[in-house]
Amino acid sequence: MSTGDKIDNATEDAKGKLKEAVGKGTDDHELEAQGKGDQVKADVKKAGENIKDAFKH
Repeated sequence: MSTGDKIDNATEDAKGKLKEAVGKGTDDHELEAQGKGDQVKADVKKAGENIKDAFKH
C-alpha cells in the first residue's frame, strides 16, 4: 500500500468519523449514516490494498 493510498484512506475515515459525530450531535440521521458509509468505504479500500500487498511478497 503506497503512502498516498494510506493518507487517502485515513482522510476518508477521519471525514467519516467527523460526519458521524456531527450527525449524532445535530440529530441528523442522514449525515450520521453518510459518515458511517465513508468509514466503511475506507475500511474496504484498506483491506483491498492489504490483500494486494500480501500477494506482492
